[in-house]
Amino acid sequence: MQGHSPIDRLAVALKTTVLGQDAVLADLLTAFLARGHALLEGVPGVAKTLTARCLAAALGLEFSRIQFTPDLMPSDILGTNVFRPAEGTFRLVKGPIFTELLVADEINRTPPKTQAALLEAMEERQVTLDGQPHRLPPHFFVVATQNPLELEGTYPLPEAQLDRFMMRIRVGYPAMEAERAMVGAFHERSGAAPKVDRVLSAEEMAALQTRAASVRCDGSIMDYVVKVIRETRDNPRVRLGASPRSAQALLAAAKARAALSGAEFLTPDEVKAVAPSVLNHRLLLKAEAEVEGVTTDEVIRQTLDRVPVPR
Repeated sequence: MQGHSPIDRLAVALKTTVLGQDAVLADLLTAFLARGHALLEGVPGVAKTLTARCLAAALGLEFSRIQFTPDLMPSDILGTNVFRPAEGTFRLVKGPIFTELLVADEINRTPPKTQAALLEAMEERQVTLDGQPHRLPPHFFVVATQNPLELEGTYPLPEAQLDRFMMRIRVGYPAMEAERAMVGAFHERSGAAPKVDRVLSAEEMAALQTRAASVRCDGSIMDYVVKVIRETRDNPRVRLGASPRSAQALLAAAKARAALSGAEFLTPDEVKAVAPSVLNHRLLLKAEAEVEGVTTDEVIRQTLDRVPVPR
């Protein structure tokens, strides 16, 4: 195993534990290497939280999990300054956000005010308490999970919150063979949670992120990315198209996907591969389009079909 590349070791460690979700793992690793954040969406019981735990273990990241509930307060996430009468001073009691990989479990089960407590942390990797900024670890990575909005007791994430996630990754049911293997593995472990050993050193992890950012990109590919983004705004079924921030996210994610495959140059194939997860939460459809059953995924497919691919 030691002779394999860091990416190979990471892929083997995750795919042998999280069964039947290879596409989800690829998107999650893409978001991490691109220094973005990921939103996992799926019905309960499809291993969203387990996937995040296994990724943290394989990368050797400090892990923290917050269960989002309707009564959760921003201070429950960020922490607070507590007055110490004996010394006449305040002491910072850090919240669970002071970690490297934060799982925001069922983020859409808490009101928008509490969801917004993550905004500064996700954008600037710092939090401000009583006017004092506090830096978060350089590898700070948020993996939020949410149930589909049609389920009871959910609050739609505001557009500003959604835009902070580089990718919204849909987690579906595994194939029959994978689900059978999952049940067999559960039986072999006697019901215990699966364990993943650390497979990357801190140096290897940093090198992978640097490599992703350094993937070469021809000007024609940048033009292609911008045209894809602008095309979403011209679609007659779209009320609000992708923003300029979306173009940056699409380019960064595509470069990370190229790095995952060992490529040194970015091609349109990587852009197409990551576009659905990068854009599906950034488009708002017109009411009449939603009534007709049009989906953002369909709009993204049409967009990719319409924009000419550079040679």
